[in-house]
Amino acid sequence: MGWENTRGTLPNTGPTWAADDLSAAAALGGAQLPAAGLLWWVYETTTQDDYGAGLGGVLGVLCVLLFAPLLLPILGVLSAFVLTLPSVVLARLAGPRLPGPGWVWHVVAPVGPALFWGVPACVLFRWPLGIAVPALAVLGLLPTLWVGLVRWCGWRQWGVWWRAAVGSVVLFVLAICGGVIATVTGLIPEYEPPKLTRAQLAGVWHGPSGAELRLHPDGSAEAVRLPTQPPFADDHFRDYVVCQGSGSWEPDDDSGGTERDGVLLKLDGTCGEDTFWTIGGSEDTPELFVLFGDPDGGSLLILKPTRG
Repeated sequence: MGWENTRGTLPNTGPTWAADDLSAAAALGGAQLPAAGLLWWVYETTTQDDYGAGLGGVLGVLCVLLFAPLLLPILGVLSAFVLTLPSVVLARLAGPRLPGPGWVWHVVAPVGPALFWGVPACVLFRWPLGIAVPALAVLGLLPTLWVGLVRWCGWRQWGVWWRAAVGSVVLFVLAICGGVIATVTGLIPEYEPPKLTRAQLAGVWHGPSGAELRLHPDGSAEAVRLPTQPPFADDHFRDYVVCQGSGSWEPDDDSGGTERDGVLLKLDGTCGEDTFWTIGGSEDTPELFVLFGDPDGGSLLILKPTRG
């Protein structure tokens, strides 16, 4: 018995789908998102710089999980129209016309919508093509197989949804185990900040709102509209103050208590206190950053080098 001989009310060879197909696609499309979101979060927090921000986004993840029961059905319907249902149509068109069992084409078909949406995403958002297309194809794979399985088994709508809910829990547990294994074994590489020499640090660094920091090789520095630590006697409880003027700088390996290399900047005058700028980014695109105020909700300022 193949997937071509299912119990649906529509033939499997036309460019359309039934209402039951939409329901099944939305059910598992939403059910897999907690696991997918968890794996994405693990990858991002492991491979990217957290800039010393509190719990690394744990509170945000908890908030998302709190509202998940309301969001998942909506996101499931969206993923159904964008990825799953087009894949189902492609699989049903290919099944009777091309060799091989029907489930094979349900596995291959998600590549089509993934390419359709992945290429524009790479152009608009500058996502790597080698990541965007496989990720979209994987997101469409299980729901596409699920729609075929639901037709083949003839489950009622309630049976489809409670099975998808159980599957969501199973996928989430597997994602937790897989994320832990991937980080412990190094399959997901841990982020390491670059090591910059004094000569590499010297130069012009710029940031938002016209902020500029000039680090000269002789240890002198000039700042223009640069955020700095507020004075200790500041009565306004500001995260930072904007200063400009001259001063000095020196490489430092832990003045900011971050256990990371950085630059200790001392500006002349009384505008602000000494500020420790931590080295971040990568070897090719280095950054200097400082997180002012509360680590869980402070003000993050990032400086990037001016390319000559």
